[in-house]
Parts: sequence; C-alpha cells; structure tokens
Amino acid sequence: MASETVIYAIGDVHGEADKLADLHAAIFARHAQDHEGTPLKLIHVGDYIDRGPDSFAVIDTLMRLEERDDIETINLLGNHEQMMLDAYEEDGTDARLHWLMNGGDATLESYGRRGHEDLPDPHLSWVKNLPTLHLEEDRRLAFVHAGVDPATFPHCDRRIHLWTRSQRFFNPARWDVGALKGWKVIHGHTPTHNFQPQTAGTPPRRFNLDTGAVYGGVLTAGVFTPDGEVDYISV
Repeated sequence: MASETVIYAIGDVHGEADKLADLHAAIFARHAQDHEGTPLKLIHVGDYIDRGPDSFAVIDTLMRLEERDDIETINLLGNHEQMMLDAYEEDGTDARLHWLMNGGDATLESYGRRGHEDLPDPHLSWVKNLPTLHLEEDRRLAFVHAGVDPATFPHCDRRIHLWTRSQRFFNPARWDVGALKGWKVIHGHTPTHNFQPQTAGTPPRRFNLDTGAVYGGVLTAGVFTPDGEVDYISV
C-alpha cells in the first residue's frame, strides 16, 4: 500500500496559516481529480512557527490533521521549533531571547490573541515529540527539515537534520559514498532565491521546498507519485 501512496511534502510555513489552508485545499482538490481512490500522505518538513501572523493556527491545524483517519500526516521538527523548545527547557534567558529575536515574538502574539499568555502544554508536548527524519524505504525518499550528512545517513546527528547548509549536502554528486546512494532527499530550511522549488542532481535527487512563504513568496508542496514523477503545487 505504501508504494501506491501519493505523497505531498510541504515546505516551511512560518505562521502563514491562510496559505497553509489554501495549499491543503489545493492538494485535496488535485488528489480528488488526479488520484481518486489512491492513498494520500501529507508530510510537513518543519518550521511551522515564527515570523508569520498565526503560528497558533498552524500548529492547531497540523495536530488536527494527525487525528484524521482518511489520510496519513507526518509532521517533522524544524529548527524554529527546536529554538522554541530550547527557550522553554534551558535555564537562563539566552535561549528565550534567541528565539524571540528569530520570530518567536510573533508566535507568542498569535497565542496571546487566543488568551494564552504562553504556549499551552499540549502544544509544547506535541512539538517536543516530533521526529526529525522520515524515510520511505521502498521508494528511497528521505524527508527532513534542513538536510542530511551523506557520510553518516541515516544516522546523522539531529542538529544536521535541523540546521545543515553544507555544500556537501547541497551537491548530490557527492552523495554516493554510503547508505545515501540511490536516495532522494526532500527538505526546506534554505529559502530559494526566486520563490520556486529547487532541484539538484542529474537526475534530480535533492528537492528544496522552502519557497519563502513568509518573505512574500509562496508555500509549496512537492507531489511525489508512485511512478516516480514529481510535480509541485504552490499558493
């Protein structure tokens, strides 16, 4: 069944709840039109919060999607979620200040509009339990927020999953050194310059879905079909 599933991977949201709602609607419409009767899987690659107008609504939407039984939803941890967790878990004020200076103030404002002085425990617990890597073994597709280390995949340090911008990762010609051979990697984290999804490799093996939604760009989903074709939906 997994090999027959159409996977829709969504890039960095950063509080853009309206764009996320529009993209989900476009995904469901496209799936009903082109893949009726085929299983649907959503994979969000992290950075749901900070900078944008409504991080609360984004988190609430993703949590509700996980409860549905008609689709499968995988939500991955991004570096902005990790900064938020650090702000709540580490002693002292440095981690909290770092988070607030990187868009956390907008996140707290979105919660404040719902009467929450701080993030409620259910939301914090949900974020804390998000994975940093999802593998579709039968199709050799790896989903991650920032990237992987070709030399240690799939056992990379989680900090690489969340933060890497290594040139070795960006160049798929340097990947075939171990377990990453034959795999494709789908990620976000590094906004593309033209607000369009970016591919690298011949044939394409790295897919960057961070199309700058919070910077005036679009929110993008990569569509990975069972026959290996890749398409995009952007709003």
